[in-house]
Amino acid sequence: MSGLTHISASGEASMVDVAAKAVTERVAVAEGCVVMKPETLALILAGDAKKGDVLGTARIAGIMAAKRTHELIPLCHPLMLAKISVDLTPDDALPGVRVSATAKVAGRTGVEMEALTAVAVACLTVYDMVKAVDRFMRIEAIGLVEKKGGKSGHWKREG
Repeated sequence: MSGLTHISASGEASMVDVAAKAVTERVAVAEGCVVMKPETLALILAGDAKKGDVLGTARIAGIMAAKRTHELIPLCHPLMLAKISVDLTPDDALPGVRVSATAKVAGRTGVEMEALTAVAVACLTVYDMVKAVDRFMRIEAIGLVEKKGGKSGHWKREG
């Protein structure tokens, strides 16, 4: 388990000490999707969901969640995010909504968890707002797409 940075020498969970790391610009991009019935997507696009603006509400929820990631995920460092953007794109081919989040910080640790949290909560918000009309929705494929900055440099998922 020597490769796991959140495990101490004695096997206990611990917060990583990042004090000696250089402050660099760090960016992470994550994505996911909510798959639904075509008529549910049409309802969202028409603005006819009883709970209101599904895509706008989900965008705000994702941004708010990213800012609170350290309160939700044990051992995450609180970060002063420079930027968090959440994009929700309707996709007839799914059918459903594709969610993408980009998080940016000038700091000593990465922002992958913030981007992933933003996507997860935005997807959950879409689900919550239209679950009354579509219990068959699925949240799928949440994952990191790209990260930049820090000692490990640039990484991008292939395909």
